[in-house]
Amino acid sequence: MFTVSAKKSAKGSKTAPYRAPSLADDGLMALPRPVRRLMRFVVALCSGRVAVPEHLGKVSFAAYILAVGGYGIVKGGHWPDFAEAMTSTAGFAVEDVKLSGNVHTSEIDVLQSLGLDGATSLVAIDADDARRKVADLPWVEQVEVRKIYPRTIEVNIKEREAYGIWQHGTDLSLIEKSGSIIAPLRDNKFATLPLFVGRDAEVAAQDIAGEFTTWPQITGRVKAYVRVASRRWDLYLDNGVVVKLPEDDVDGAMARLAKMEADHQLLDRDIAAVDLRLSDRMTVQLTPEALVRRQAAVTARAKALAKTEKET
Repeated sequence: MFTVSAKKSAKGSKTAPYRAPSLADDGLMALPRPVRRLMRFVVALCSGRVAVPEHLGKVSFAAYILAVGGYGIVKGGHWPDFAEAMTSTAGFAVEDVKLSGNVHTSEIDVLQSLGLDGATSLVAIDADDARRKVADLPWVEQVEVRKIYPRTIEVNIKEREAYGIWQHGTDLSLIEKSGSIIAPLRDNKFATLPLFVGRDAEVAAQDIAGEFTTWPQITGRVKAYVRVASRRWDLYLDNGVVVKLPEDDVDGAMARLAKMEADHQLLDRDIAAVDLRLSDRMTVQLTPEALVRRQAAVTARAKALAKTEKET
């Protein structure tokens, strides 16, 4: 071994230090220093001068398998299912659903809309998406969904209010006061609600309360409100009498009807219909049986008058 050092010349100046020849001296391009270091490390590793840590091969193989598997999961779109399975196994599976505010909405419908299957992870549930799914149920007007870790989801529902029953053709539907359809009528627990029949009847129904609120003695006997030509109403009473209302001045027509009912109990008589469409008159239609009796009475009266005239 030897070192190269600078020596003073006879004249007292230092001689230039020794420099090893390089590729640049031969006109060749020199590699960058990081690349030269990497090449020296590879040569040392291949020649056995660098010690390889124990189990490095196993760890490298495991890392390779994990990398390939992770890439396949992400690339194949299975990451949400994988994450849900992992978090569910870790103790975040939904075990309790606290449902409140529901009267007509069944718990089964809510669970199905949430997609809960007993192994669903609370971490994987999107609260906003769950809220939209529950809000699509027929009776739901508003809904709040909260995740309570580690295993509980809370659903608070505000339901729509049924105002009446709309008959369109042979179908019956529950409607709100605004006329919006809630759901098909499935049972008779809503039988006390008023029935609206005809085209546009569900929309015009919202005006019923305002138009007839001052006549409870009559509206209390109404079984169905039938919309005629999208312009006016016919009232079908509980005893079968039909009250034909005008298109305008419904309040005045109802006042005349109420007075006749109070003075003569008109609606309890043997009549089929009361026509109030003309403002200056009221037309009463008898039932077929009453008409037969009236015709018989008129005939008998005519005969009695003829007999009296003949005797005199």
